[in-house]
Amino acid sequence: MANIIQRSPVPLASDIGRFDPFADMDDWFRGFGMRPFSMEMDTAPRIKMDLSENDKAYTVHAQIPGVKKEDIKVQVDGNRVSISAESKQEKEEKEGERVICRECRQGSSYRSFTLDSEVDESQAQAKYENGMLELTLPKKNGSAAKQLEIK
Repeated sequence: MANIIQRSPVPLASDIGRFDPFADMDDWFRGFGMRPFSMEMDTAPRIKMDLSENDKAYTVHAQIPGVKKEDIKVQVDGNRVSISAESKQEKEEKEGERVICRECRQGSSYRSFTLDSEVDESQAQAKYENGMLELTLPKKNGSAAKQLEIK
């Protein structure tokens, strides 16, 4: 049975900033045993993340599967946070075998973002488990935003 997918020919206003006309091309070619030529030149994998905050700290959950924790680097500079990861492919070839498809390869990923408040680097913590990086980034004291009264 065919999968029916509803698509709008006109992107919503909220989607215009991240509109990619070829984003769902993989779905169009799934089941045909082929991929379009333009998709052979994939860009670096993107680190997906969730960011939340409370009065005292920011919490980041970043998906970085297939990478050893030694290959992940997190840099905090004031209110700027950078995450980079490098995955390495170990070559293993057996005699009498041939590779038909290889989707696991080496490469690097990078993600950088700016927060509203500066981070207290001395209290920041990072934990990596099962492909998920969790950062706890406490806000620096005295750097809370101040709301001005309009006269």
